[in-house]
Amino acid sequence: MRPRHGVRCRTAAALGAVAGMALLAGCGNGGGLRSAGSTPTAVGPAHLWPELPPASAAPYDYGEGETARIPGIELPDGDVHRLDPVAVVQAGLRARPNRSSGTADLPADTVRKINACRTEPAACPVLRPYYRDLTGDGRDDLVLGIRLPDHQLSVRVYMPEAGGLTRILSTSDAVISVELAGRDLIMRAPSAITGYEYRTVWSWDARQRAMLPTQDEIQRIPSSRAPRPQLTTAPPSAAPVAPTGPVSPVSPTATPSDGVSAERR
Repeated sequence: MRPRHGVRCRTAAALGAVAGMALLAGCGNGGGLRSAGSTPTAVGPAHLWPELPPASAAPYDYGEGETARIPGIELPDGDVHRLDPVAVVQAGLRARPNRSSGTADLPADTVRKINACRTEPAACPVLRPYYRDLTGDGRDDLVLGIRLPDHQLSVRVYMPEAGGLTRILSTSDAVISVELAGRDLIMRAPSAITGYEYRTVWSWDARQRAMLPTQDEIQRIPSSRAPRPQLTTAPPSAAPVAPTGPVSPVSPTATPSDGVSAERR
């Protein structure tokens, strides 16, 4: 909708040239541009140490971009809702890469617990599944979490593809929370710097056909989740005086402590 003051100005202008000019000038002042102040001079990026040769390979392998076809999982209708999460994880163990380390491998004790999920469900590390279309193909994908030792979590995402299932994300970390926002999976992890945390956003990349860490940053912890300072009682300035009469017993008062939920990054 256009500003209504412009219509009023055009109507008033018909009353007379002098009055119309005054009214139009007033309207122009009301709807005109205003200066936002001086703009800092743009400075282009400075290329430091241009004589250094560019690296041709990453120094570490974090497992991003790795995918794996899950053997033994048939999904002709592409509906991941009817899959058994434990069966998916157990089948995925047979598809993990043959390497000594990496995010796709699980500790031996965790593998034992996964294989015993049917007989020992209370100790099963596979968490309840979540569903979200993360690839944008109109079909839900499967998001699974596996508890690991030392309060770590393995997060895995599977997409239905060609009548079967393909793992498009596998990462492990000590997590504060895991969130789904639109088509992104957001993981938060503790930082060694007090008052800060890591935030990694995993997004679908159609070229790699995998979930990639498109954003990886360190942020200040919001004040709403910052731990409250513990109150301490100052020592008395003078020695207490012993009571002369009977003293009634006083029950101790519990002090609640704040905790941070660990779903996670």
